Amino acid sequence: MKASQFLITTLKEAPADAEVVSHRLMTRAGMIRKLGAGIYNYMPMGLRVIRKVERIVREEMNRAGAVELTMPVVQPAEYWQESGRFEKMGPELLRIKDRHDRDFIVQPTSEEVVTDIARQELRSYKQLPKNLYQIQTKFRDERRPRFGLMRGREFIMKDAYSFDRDEASAKGSYQVMAQAYRRIFDRFGLKYRAVAADSGAIGGDLSEEFQVIAATGEDAIVYCPTSDYAANMEKAEAMAPQGPRPAPANPLTRTPTPGKATCADVAQLLGVPLATTVKSLVLATDELDEAGLVKSSKVWLLLLRGDHDMNEVKVGKVPGLDEGWRFATPAEIESHFGCRPGYLGPIGLKKAVELVVDREVAVMADWICGGNEVDVHLTGVNWVRDLPEPTRVADIRNIVEGDASPDGKGVLAIERGIEIGHVFYLGTKYSRSMNASFLDEDGKPKPFEMGCYGIGITRLPAAAIEQNHDERGIVWPDAIAPFTVVVCPIGMDRSPEVKAAAENLYSELLEQGVDVMLDDRGERPGAMFADWELIGVPHRITLGDRGVKAGQAEYQHRRDSAATAVPLAEVAAYVKARLTA
Repeated sequence: MKASQFLITTLKEAPADAEVVSHRLMTRAGMIRKLGAGIYNYMPMGLRVIRKVERIVREEMNRAGAVELTMPVVQPAEYWQESGRFEKMGPELLRIKDRHDRDFIVQPTSEEVVTDIARQELRSYKQLPKNLYQIQTKFRDERRPRFGLMRGREFIMKDAYSFDRDEASAKGSYQVMAQAYRRIFDRFGLKYRAVAADSGAIGGDLSEEFQVIAATGEDAIVYCPTSDYAANMEKAEAMAPQGPRPAPANPLTRTPTPGKATCADVAQLLGVPLATTVKSLVLATDELDEAGLVKSSKVWLLLLRGDHDMNEVKVGKVPGLDEGWRFATPAEIESHFGCRPGYLGPIGLKKAVELVVDREVAVMADWICGGNEVDVHLTGVNWVRDLPEPTRVADIRNIVEGDASPDGKGVLAIERGIEIGHVFYLGTKYSRSMNASFLDEDGKPKPFEMGCYGIGITRLPAAAIEQNHDERGIVWPDAIAPFTVVVCPIGMDRSPEVKAAAENLYSELLEQGVDVMLDDRGERPGAMFADWELIGVPHRITLGDRGVKAGQAEYQHRRDSAATAVPLAEVAAYVKARLTA
């Protein structure tokens, strides 16, 4: 491609609403242009990146035996009503009506439609396994779209769905996809981690997220530097402390703590470590009648160490809280504790509550908690002596750095990541709800065992930029750069020798299959270099009048601090060797 034929629209300043690096740089580099909240035009430069991402994904999916199809963006609501998601899914699901007042949705994903395809087309076990995938536009009506392509409302995703005859073969299909994903992300040239993820309400252990490592990432990734263990924060298990609980050493004491309503403030006032304090979190569960109205409620008290944070996903797995919970209202707290939040604890309650104790707290001695009286805390609190041995003990906290690794091979560290892929074993969730079955070898119908596998096609370039940028702009990995090489002739419009050399080099690189851009716009060197550094083309060849006459060119990788002189006759081969290194 020649720059004079292309659409290059770089900007010196990013829009005011661009909060993260990728949003700022993609806008400045002319890769995206905002059309509405969370909705973007993919400009020619950005579309080239997206197409390269799609090509790699498509090649590896095909290599893994998946079969491509395309499902509609707008789907009849009846399929979503059949699965139950039309009612259960929140306002993120965009619901619309046609002129006949029939309900439709704009798809955020396609489990229902692909399950309908399977129940119509896959009638026998002899047709299994099958993996059907698409690369298609999706829409999620985000309440607060932000961060450009990182959290837009309209986006492109690769979603795949496997169908198997039994659990064992479904898990085999899952592993095929998990390995295909590793090949895909290896080819992108990004630093990433595959981490164990929570499976949600479906349950099971087969769920992995693929996270691009970036300091600006929204997700916390827990990993062990001395082993292969990695999980997201929701999944990572906090191991039970080793050794018995210490014996009580201090008496239970009512201690004034005027105006100190947080564990940190209390610890500072008393001159003790924050880890000796215990925080009280009050939740509630509701029982509904047939009309969906609350007929009774139960109040729960969760105890965590003062320096730990509650993990909502883990809490949602505690028996009794696994059907849904909420934070208790001020009135509920007052009626059960006789006190406002900030001074709550498990001793001296006005009404009974359901107590859940984190593993760490269950082995603590001489701890500090609220006294259920404003400006008062209790010190020297001990199990058995001061309150009964806890019967509900669970891992309900977030991991912190330095915790023991669940595999017993070291301690845990935390880094930030951006989720760009997810593989998930679904089981029969959709096949049973939609009555999708096949005839097994014994002639009896059986529901399909399913898996789903997603990659954020338009999210991935943004994640790549968050990991690969500097003060000058984007630094693309070769595999997904909009152009791999740019030829920058200086004074091409004034020097026939430079023009001829540039045209010859451009043609030679094209013949060798190199994705090359020739900048024939006649821009000044500073402006020309600034554009390509902003856009992030990884390999640049510069041709000047003096150098061409001396038979020399200059090569510079986007990460290099200085250019390298290369004989003009050898520069194409030199660059080609760099591309295959």
